[in-house]
Amino acid sequence: MEFTFAHFAGLLLTLLLVAAVGFWAATQVRTTTDFAVGGRSAGASIVAGAIIGSIIGGASTVGTAQLAFTIGLSAWWFTLGAGIALFLLAFGFAIPLRQSGLQTISQFLVANFGTKAGPLTSAASSVGIFFSIVANILSALPLVAAILNIKISLAAIAVFALILLFVFWGGLRGAGLIGLIKIVLIYCTLGAVGWIAYHSLGGISGLHASFPEYPWFSLFGRGLWTDMASGLSLVVGTLSTQTYIQAIYSARDIRTARLGSIIAAVATLPTGIPAILAGLYMRIHHPDIAPIDTLPLFILSYLPPWLGGIAIAALLLAAVGSAAGLALGVGTTLSRDILTKWWNPADEKRSLLANRITVLVVALLATLFTFGNLKSLVLEWNFLSMGLRGAGIFLPLTAAIFFPGRIAAPWAIRAMAAGAAVALSWNFIFPDTIDPLYAGLAACALCLAAGWQKK
Repeated sequence: MEFTFAHFAGLLLTLLLVAAVGFWAATQVRTTTDFAVGGRSAGASIVAGAIIGSIIGGASTVGTAQLAFTIGLSAWWFTLGAGIALFLLAFGFAIPLRQSGLQTISQFLVANFGTKAGPLTSAASSVGIFFSIVANILSALPLVAAILNIKISLAAIAVFALILLFVFWGGLRGAGLIGLIKIVLIYCTLGAVGWIAYHSLGGISGLHASFPEYPWFSLFGRGLWTDMASGLSLVVGTLSTQTYIQAIYSARDIRTARLGSIIAAVATLPTGIPAILAGLYMRIHHPDIAPIDTLPLFILSYLPPWLGGIAIAALLLAAVGSAAGLALGVGTTLSRDILTKWWNPADEKRSLLANRITVLVVALLATLFTFGNLKSLVLEWNFLSMGLRGAGIFLPLTAAIFFPGRIAAPWAIRAMAAGAAVALSWNFIFPDTIDPLYAGLAACALCLAAGWQKK
């Protein structure tokens, strides 16, 4: 990747703007409530910004283009599934979650199924989200290495520092505000990429002349059950993720929570299409490149340099911002549901410090984990991540919201443990059978059915 002065100018100005917003957000944080849920005063734009800032990351941009370069349209499942999930969040889950007045999914499940639900929820959610943070860091590493012309190891340090800049001081408010800036930058970038790629490919007729119908134009190009599992993992995983629920809790009222989620859904659904077009274009004209470099190379080669610099900054913000938002979700879960048992939660300063320390540790561990997986597909980590957190949490959470009091608490605990354990271990025991998500959801559902009780 070659950068001109114009590329660097656009990149630097964009990153300075984001740094200034993050610094301002930090000045508004005085308590753990400010840090974790923005003081429960967020408007719809901040709610949407916090959600999109986390969900539109390296997977929906760099990772989608990478998979599209490899297989085609089935790369759309990440943003397609996430958009469907956000509509379900708005029209089904938002009202009872916001009315609860809590801060974490774990607290909600504890209120319905007892204290044993807390550690299980925190563990399953945190492990799943961890892999999504890894995926976003993997997306950011080649960008930073190319921009600064440094080794991957040094790039990892830079990415880690950027993650901390996003949320270590500003928390949810910083993630939301930066998310709003990122939305504008990402959609300008993807709009330009999609327009240029589509017309350069010769439109629909040119695409069909260049690729066979299957697998390139099928949503099930990797196989029906594989891609169905990918879409389902996004639905159940998104609805089981602390980061997105945290944005709902931060809204000033229920109407605002729903509107923010609807805005996020509408913004998320089409996001993958421009990245897919770029992936297909690069597959035709540059078939020998590393798939992970597909979108950055398209931007540097075919966008005007000043816009290319802004676009590269947008990709970097997408990956790092998503990693930061997810790290915030894990940090809030661990500090609220685990650390406070040993760390006095009544002391606001110590509680806020606990939140920030957990964010730092999670981000550091995820950064270190990437070194053994530098050549893996970004979306594969995200599908795994969503499946792991959804298999043990989604069905018990849904039961608690829509059928309160109908599941016996011991069976709900068994369902959570069985779903997460089966999903995590299935591939090791039965590697050539069904997707682990199906097995995990089935195990969870059987336990819930066994615990169903009549009123």
